[in-house]
Amino acid sequence: MNSTITALTGFIAWSLFLLVLMEVIRSKLVVTKIVPANGFNPDNSNLSPFMQRLARAHANCIEGLPIFGGLMLIAVVAGKTSITDPLAYVLLSARMAQSIIHLSSLSAFAVSLRFSAFAVQLSIGVYWSIRLLLT
Repeated sequence: MNSTITALTGFIAWSLFLLVLMEVIRSKLVVTKIVPANGFNPDNSNLSPFMQRLARAHANCIEGLPIFGGLMLIAVVAGKTSITDPLAYVLLSARMAQSIIHLSSLSAFAVSLRFSAFAVQLSIGVYWSIRLLLT
């Protein structure tokens, strides 16, 4: 597999990991009768701050997947992975860093770091879009 396909698979796997983590914790809360099975808000707002950040980190991945994953998929289908391959792992690393920082802290410094990781992704997405459209 080339870098683009591997990074796209990694992006999907990371999103799935965050979802599985959230559901394992939720299942534990149900099994231990801390929260009833029908007692979860979609954003985990009735749970711990960590669970709220986990829901948001997962949502961030799902929001970005159609954009960044779509660009990678277009490159694969169009045979233009030479455009996306050089930065594919950078994008995936920035995505994972954004999530990990989100899960770790809400301090001003952490939020700035998280935004920086997102800005890297945005920059790569804009660059890929322009290159894919112009070649």
